[in-house]
Amino acid sequence: MDTELAALWSAAATTLVTLMASDSWQRVKAGFAGLWRHHHPAQADAVEADLDAAQAALVAAREAGDEETVTDLTAEWRSRLRRASGQDSVFAAEVRNLVEEFRPLLSGAPARPVVMIARASGSSRVNQAGRDQTVTGG
Repeated sequence: MDTELAALWSAAATTLVTLMASDSWQRVKAGFAGLWRHHHPAQADAVEADLDAAQAALVAAREAGDEETVTDLTAEWRSRLRRASGQDSVFAAEVRNLVEEFRPLLSGAPARPVVMIARASGSSRVNQAGRDQTVTGG
């Protein structure tokens, strides 16, 4: 898969799942459900129901401190968006537009902790960053 598309599906799924626990959820749900209504109308009602179920699961997971469910939901929606797109560049463009439209809403969404785990052996080196990183030297 194209690296740019992989990043798009990841950003879209993260945006979608993060905003499930926000006051903007109905607007976000309408945007993503609209993708299916436009491109896959036969699946639209089922997808909308799945979005509602995912939102309920996310809220319950957050209340229980269950970050694994949050991660699973993000992976599930990343995969669903990728599969729904197929080779449809218009679908991908519309997803990109939704991500840009909803980006400002992310600042008010509940923060997810960053958890990083790395293992190095031998003469390996591990570089991790929660954001930008510059590595120089060898």
